[in-house]
Amino acid sequence: MNSVRSLSCLLTLICLCTQLLASTSSASTSLWGKKLSFKGRPCLWQLQPEAVLPALEELSACMLLQRTHTTPAWTGFDYKAPGGGDTQLGLGGSGTNLSVWLFGEKHSLERDLKLHEWHSVCFTWSGRARRLRIYINGTSKYETSVNPILPQRLAPNGSLTLGVSHYINTIGEVQQQTGKDLLGEIGLFRMWAREWSAEELRGQSCADGDVVRWDLRQWQHNCQPEPDNDLQCAWSLYKINMWFMVHSTQPGNCFISLQEVTRNWLESIFPHNISVHNILLSSPSRTCHVVNNFAALPTQQSQRSTALSNSACDKCFSSEVYVNVDPAANVEVVQANIAALLSSTFSYDFFNLTADPNSISILPVELLPAVSVPLPTVSSGTPTPETAPTQSLPARPSNTSTTGDPLDHNETAVKPDTFFRVNLTLSMHGSPTKPEDSIKKWVKEQLENGSMIVLNLIIKENVGRNMEQHNGLMIFHGQPKQYYCTFHVQEYNKNSVAEILTLINAALISGYKDDSITIQTMDLAIKHIVPANCLEETTSTIYGQYIWPEVFPQVNQTIGCKKPKLKRGFRLCKLDIDTDTTSWTKPNMKNCKPLVIISDLDNITVTTGNAAEVVEMIQDLVDVQLGDSAELSSSELDTVVEKLSEVVHISSIKPAIGADIVNIVADILLSKTYVAPLASILLNLTDRLGNNMDFQDGSISVSAPSLALSMVNVDQNEFSGLTFGVSYDSSNLNPEIFFNHSFVSGLLPDTNATISLPSELHNFFPSGERNTTRVQFQFYGTDDLFQDPHTTNATQSSCTLNSFVVSASVNNSRINNLKDRVVVTLRHRTPKQPEDKVQCVFWDFLKNGGRGGWNSRGCETRSISANRTSCLCDHLTHFAVLLDVSRTPISDADSQILTVISYLGCGISSIFLGITLLTYLAFEKLRRDYPSKILINLSAALLGLCMLFLLDSWLSSFSNYSLCIATAATLHYFLLASFTWMGLEAVHMYFALVKVFNIYVPSYILKFCAVGWGIPLVIVSLVLAIDKDAYGSAVPEESAVMLQSTDQFCWLQNDVFFYVTVVAFVLLIVLCNTFVFIVVLIQIRQMSSNKRSTNSRSSLHDLRAVASLTVLLGLTWSMGFFSFGPGKVVLMYLFCIFNSLQGFFVFFFHCLMKENVRKQWRIHLCCGRFRLSDYSDGSRSVTMGGRCNKNHLINSDSVASDDTSTIRKVSDSSTGSTPNHHQGA
Repeated sequence: MNSVRSLSCLLTLICLCTQLLASTSSASTSLWGKKLSFKGRPCLWQLQPEAVLPALEELSACMLLQRTHTTPAWTGFDYKAPGGGDTQLGLGGSGTNLSVWLFGEKHSLERDLKLHEWHSVCFTWSGRARRLRIYINGTSKYETSVNPILPQRLAPNGSLTLGVSHYINTIGEVQQQTGKDLLGEIGLFRMWAREWSAEELRGQSCADGDVVRWDLRQWQHNCQPEPDNDLQCAWSLYKINMWFMVHSTQPGNCFISLQEVTRNWLESIFPHNISVHNILLSSPSRTCHVVNNFAALPTQQSQRSTALSNSACDKCFSSEVYVNVDPAANVEVVQANIAALLSSTFSYDFFNLTADPNSISILPVELLPAVSVPLPTVSSGTPTPETAPTQSLPARPSNTSTTGDPLDHNETAVKPDTFFRVNLTLSMHGSPTKPEDSIKKWVKEQLENGSMIVLNLIIKENVGRNMEQHNGLMIFHGQPKQYYCTFHVQEYNKNSVAEILTLINAALISGYKDDSITIQTMDLAIKHIVPANCLEETTSTIYGQYIWPEVFPQVNQTIGCKKPKLKRGFRLCKLDIDTDTTSWTKPNMKNCKPLVIISDLDNITVTTGNAAEVVEMIQDLVDVQLGDSAELSSSELDTVVEKLSEVVHISSIKPAIGADIVNIVADILLSKTYVAPLASILLNLTDRLGNNMDFQDGSISVSAPSLALSMVNVDQNEFSGLTFGVSYDSSNLNPEIFFNHSFVSGLLPDTNATISLPSELHNFFPSGERNTTRVQFQFYGTDDLFQDPHTTNATQSSCTLNSFVVSASVNNSRINNLKDRVVVTLRHRTPKQPEDKVQCVFWDFLKNGGRGGWNSRGCETRSISANRTSCLCDHLTHFAVLLDVSRTPISDADSQILTVISYLGCGISSIFLGITLLTYLAFEKLRRDYPSKILINLSAALLGLCMLFLLDSWLSSFSNYSLCIATAATLHYFLLASFTWMGLEAVHMYFALVKVFNIYVPSYILKFCAVGWGIPLVIVSLVLAIDKDAYGSAVPEESAVMLQSTDQFCWLQNDVFFYVTVVAFVLLIVLCNTFVFIVVLIQIRQMSSNKRSTNSRSSLHDLRAVASLTVLLGLTWSMGFFSFGPGKVVLMYLFCIFNSLQGFFVFFFHCLMKENVRKQWRIHLCCGRFRLSDYSDGSRSVTMGGRCNKNHLINSDSVASDDTSTIRKVSDSSTGSTPNHHQGA
């Protein structure tokens, strides 16, 4: 008997030890206070396969992120649907961009997360509201409306990884995808099943997720987490989930008030700072359903059962306990302490309560549940009528089932959402950059914080109305602007209409005010609307025939694809802002595969009744084909063009069908399809389309990327001229057309092309019963339809198309031999250089054997500026401007290389010119003579020239016209100053070499400075006074266009000023300096011939002197005047190399090669054995200086007995000896 009792005690001790170890293990699974480190070696953290994400309709996700190294691309987390495919949900970045992926779409914002700093990154998404928000460090940084065609639910049962992107292999395993790994650390990754507001995100920084938790039991990993004290988070509110067993030591007595016992148990083991807020218990069970490792999520828990003894009193209960920890403590500490406290058995009378340590879960939560009624009593024992067993479970959300799974859409959408139309008049005081954006943000912030969505928002300014006091509201000083807004509000919580009206009214009537703007509501009208459902509709597409079932307004209906079966198409039942009615949008079947191909169009006969369906089918087929191969084959192009021609010729065209045809043609032109063989057919097609289009108003415009048409019906009797203009930005490819019912000879503001039709045109209008005639304008942003072999073949012609193509035509009329010319003004795509020639041309359909080509007959060219050309033509057709570059044979590759050489050389010269200036300014002994002082001024001018050249492109990138003028004028000034000082250097040499007698010149250097800096200032001032627009461009608006071109550079644009003030000035200086240089060479030659013997050292010295003088006199600039003919490219390379490096050569010959400069460096800058004593140099200077008493003599030394002495002094001053002549200033 004793042995049995001993064995029982031993088993009890083992069980207690097991529970303690399990509780310790349970507490250690918390990842709070820990981080995941990704250091480049393989490290994969993925969600446990048992942890299944439900089909969420909204969510919030947060994580802490610290990058330690810069990588081209990185991943924060990656969630993919079952089977892989596109990223359903993800966070990552590349360069300075932070990106969020949602259903395969990428949303990016410019945000560079600094290295070695923790950043809190959160984003929220609502499928019903179609809204995505991104928060960084608690601040909203990005908000956008999600594409309505995207799913409204997250695909369930997917795979989730942290720090790396992944894919699913053929056997269903998660594999790491290289190239996008994070080099850094991750902490506190959590996900919630609802969309949190900004205030909630800031307030719930320590709450654990209710979908994905920061707990080791939910993750599968091959590398360990690391503790980090910086990630500690103090929190007060916790939820404890656990199963516990109740065992009675007296089998005959089973009655117990479990609520009371559980509360006593917890309050007795918890310290005073942990208070029990609420206890929720399940009904008693004979088995304990313990969650296996707690890997499963709350909605998909895999369970195991533990059977109890045969005693009728032994029961299992699941509990949910909410506690408050005051003061707040670190989450990981609280979790460990509570787990340890719950690990021991609690005795109460004849009952023992034991918690299953594997079931204990301690989670920080956002809120504690409200306790509005007394807690129900759960009793263990035989039920009686007075004390029937009850249970209190947490109230489940309306969109979840009793198991916790979200209900299917068909189960929840039993009635449509509630809709309202809001008309709002408001005033805005202040001057925001984009007032419409400020109003839109205010409206959305006021209404979209709850269960409402703002739809179809339209904002218009009430122009011309002055503000008055309204209903006693705020009175602003000045004239605040008034805006009219109309939009729909969708409410999806099914609240009462009266309640929603009150909420909308209260939200919008309050107004808004901050430091810069004030928004005040003037008038508000809210109307409850009940839009009808979109009824069942059958559609026939290239993807098959589909029956779309009836659906509620603003619901995105999905339908299974015919092929492949697993994919789905989408279609929105859209609410129209103009009519408050609903209609089906075009189906989005991009996930499906077409059942027909382009060649099947040959089997379709186009009729009046099916024209719209045929065009829609062609559009879908072209989109699919261009999406797969980027071009149409010749046979496919033939089929498409043939069917479009049939549609255009069969009847009048509705604007919607015309817009679809224009889009199809534009898509083909923007692809890589070779369209030249069918160019004439396509041009006739668009022309016939414009003539046959049926519209009610007097005019209509249809545009697509790189293509636009505009049609105007004019009265024959009242026609006084017509002007079309088009604005085209190649960045967004969408042309915008303007027209004026009068003749405007110039370029319309902000346009790339203008056609002005004279009043004489009415003489050519067709006669008939109708009094109206249609004038058509076309714009082509691509030249694919205008392939002339004489312009496209570089070996045959040097002409290129340098403008967009525009045309004008009158229906059923041939316009030619006009007395009053048609004025076509075209902006150049590439600015014209001074030596270029431009020519106005039109497209001649009969040229090149009927293939078409450019012809200049009947057009007069007037070159207005480098950026535009005006053409005067006597007929109507397609017009453009050709650029003849025969006199500029420099290729683009050579031009880029020359640009790099110029910038690199100027950068090097700037550095060494700065060193030269510092050397001569720092050491007083070096700047005592005239040559040194002239050298200082020349170096300063060259430094200014190099610096302005380097900064010019950057300054011009600001697109500020005034700044461009200042930059160009300053660059012009330093260029003239540099050459002026080169000329003064030659003048000084002339005085020293030719006028060898002592000449007295008072204030010699001062006069040189007045000339060297004054003459350039006078020239630049005269240019600015005569025509300031000579810098930058001819007129300000042209300069703006020029500054936005790819080659941004501010400089003289007027040819006359350029040739007079630059070319002529430089040529004059170079000629004078060449004369002086020749004189010096003659003197050097005479000096060499007078010597008895010539050794190699003397020859090398003379050569060095010649090179030094060449640099000082700027003779290398003369190569620019000989850059023509076959050797132009070579001379251009030599010109760029030598002249951009002129500053370096100045340093080389006049610092590095001069003995006295090197001596000063060694005296003042060196140390140790390299340092020289300045005693001998100083004494020599004093001795030599004592002989120079005539401070204002050009040549203060006594005249040498032969002519070579003076030459030697000049050459020495340039090449390294230490003459001490020409003292004074």
